[in-house]
Amino acid sequence: MYNAQKPTLDDLPTAGRLWRSTAIAAGAAAVILVTVVWPSEYGIDPTGIGGILGLTEMGEIKTQLAEEAEADRLMLEGKVEPQSSLHPGLLDQVFGAIVGTAHAQEAPAEAIDWTDEITFTLNPGQGTEIKLVMEEGAVAQYDWVVTGGAVNYDTHGDGDGNSISYEKGRAVPADAGELTAAFTGNHGWFWRNRGDAPVRVTLRVAGAYSEIKRYD
Repeated sequence: MYNAQKPTLDDLPTAGRLWRSTAIAAGAAAVILVTVVWPSEYGIDPTGIGGILGLTEMGEIKTQLAEEAEADRLMLEGKVEPQSSLHPGLLDQVFGAIVGTAHAQEAPAEAIDWTDEITFTLNPGQGTEIKLVMEEGAVAQYDWVVTGGAVNYDTHGDGDGNSISYEKGRAVPADAGELTAAFTGNHGWFWRNRGDAPVRVTLRVAGAYSEIKRYD
């Protein structure tokens, strides 16, 4: 059996070397934090490197989606009450909207006899919601277009303890398709204007729904 040779005092790192190694490691961690973590997670880019690498946009998307998810959570908890409950055919110009629903599939908008058309304005940073009251399996057609910019949106549904997010988009100028309710409840969209100027959104809907509810 061989005995391991014990290191001498000269072989051990000095206090100065330890401090230098610690400082180098801390500096490297700080560089990674500022150039990678902050831009990609929070959209904060003090050096500009995150923007070059495309990390800043990723962080902005995460931050915006987190804010919109929190707004949706508050609505699902009942902290924001619907401002109106209107039957189909009575909505013309309603300000504020979110419609929650199910799966979106492309459908030719020009072939649809629209039941309701709603136009509303979103100021910078403003979000709004319109929801259709639908039975499980019911299908509604939709078509919405943004004038003056684009919006972030979340297609989702809730009701009777159920909730689901079907699709999210960022900086989208228009969308159209079919919404199939996964369960009985409220189904539709949440829109938010992340631009610097007001935008105008026009929503057209048709199909199997009994009410339209507006939330702000």
